Amino acid sequence: MATKQQDQYNELQKKNLEAAMRLAQLSIENSQRVMEIQVATAKSLFEEGVQNAKALAAIKDPKQAVELRTQYAQTTTEKMLACARDMAEITTRTQAEVGKLVGEQLSTGSQDVFEAMQKMFQGIPISDQNAMSAMQTAMDTTRAAFEQMTRASTQAFQAFSQPPSKGRK
Repeated sequence: MATKQQDQYNELQKKNLEAAMRLAQLSIENSQRVMEIQVATAKSLFEEGVQNAKALAAIKDPKQAVELRTQYAQTTTEKMLACARDMAEITTRTQAEVGKLVGEQLSTGSQDVFEAMQKMFQGIPISDQNAMSAMQTAMDTTRAAFEQMTRASTQAFQAFSQPPSKGRK
């Protein structure tokens, strides 16, 4: 009997480990995407900066120099904003994926724990039906409370991960 309970516990641990590994992999992949965007943007800005410096060195007219600097500043700003948009998009997708994983883990994890607890109680030799009924009622009440907490935390996470509406500042 101890082996069966240990197997159930090991299965729960395995599921938790798999979920943690999925979250870690998601984090690594998204970090790599963000770094790739940053490196590409930095490289592009550096190359344009070198070209701009060469062009400025060749210009004799101050008006053309101001126009070139203005154009370079505008191009740089556009590239930085595009980089920020790309990173914000990755962050939003990541938040949605993490929210989905956490929601799945909460719902399946709680169900697994309650099933394991019920199986454990069924294996205990209790002759009093009232005691068994009281334990079952306590388990059902705990499950209902946990499910309500899971729904509330999922809704809160979804509300938090949604981008702000345009009307808010």
